[in-house]
Amino acid sequence: MAALGWLTPRRRSATARSVLAGEASAEAARKSSQDSPQHQDALGEEEIPFPVPGDDRAAAFFDLDNTVMQGAALFHFGRGLYKRKFFETRDLARFAWQQAWFRLAGVEDPEHMQEARDSALSIVQGHRVAELQSIGEEIYDEYMAERIWPGTRALAQAHLDAGQKVWLVTAAPVEIAQVIARRLGLTGALGTVAESVGGVYTGRLVGEPLHGPAKAEALRALATAEGLDLGRCAAYSDSHNDIPMLSLVGHPYAINPDSKLRRHARSMDWRLRDYRTGRKAARVGIPAAAGVGAVAGGTAAAIALHRRRR
Repeated sequence: MAALGWLTPRRRSATARSVLAGEASAEAARKSSQDSPQHQDALGEEEIPFPVPGDDRAAAFFDLDNTVMQGAALFHFGRGLYKRKFFETRDLARFAWQQAWFRLAGVEDPEHMQEARDSALSIVQGHRVAELQSIGEEIYDEYMAERIWPGTRALAQAHLDAGQKVWLVTAAPVEIAQVIARRLGLTGALGTVAESVGGVYTGRLVGEPLHGPAKAEALRALATAEGLDLGRCAAYSDSHNDIPMLSLVGHPYAINPDSKLRRHARSMDWRLRDYRTGRKAARVGIPAAAGVGAVAGGTAAAIALHRRRR
């Protein structure tokens, strides 16, 4: 860990938690990927200049919520747990409101996200990790599979076809993220690590949620462990909260960007793509495979809100 002496005690504490969360997520991701099969389904036959085939020191990192999947994975997971009577109707109403906000606004509300994480931790406390992993497989089929953005999925496949590893990087629980990564044929996932003792959740986190700066720390830890050159890697996200992660790599992409990320990406000449409306990329150079299914998904309300912001 880099020297933190120049920071105030509060800043040192926050930074240390980010580093801890990133390192814990990277360790969990590497363990889960060792036996993970690589998905080989071809989603397109177009030749593209990027990513570079055979570059084993390059990898790709994808944010999950609203980048790979419409909406927030944690909220869909909450719906599945409610169906299985993990909590009461009043809690489902809160999950539904938070999900509606996310889909209409297209941005993360920190207060909503914190409430959702606190609720999820209290719900799973005392349950076995293996039980939640099994349920996660079912919930993916019920609520998540049909919400994958085909365009972003094609981008990930392009990296896989080039022989590169592809990781999800998300604030969602790492167990959920690993299910999604496995179902999409990706290498693995970095996610928020919930503490468990003897295979049972304690209701606490290891470090902090994998969000913002913690994602960047996770990438650094994983790159060191995997021997990756971040300057040759790519990262994809919709949120300005992920600017620290995007800034680490040599090939940053803004996918379905919120307004702050869109402005930043344009100022930095980053590549952009918006699958919510099918609008063409604002910058030239996005892989051609990204065009597959670009207009799939989304809701009329989200499109109308997005257009009002343009």
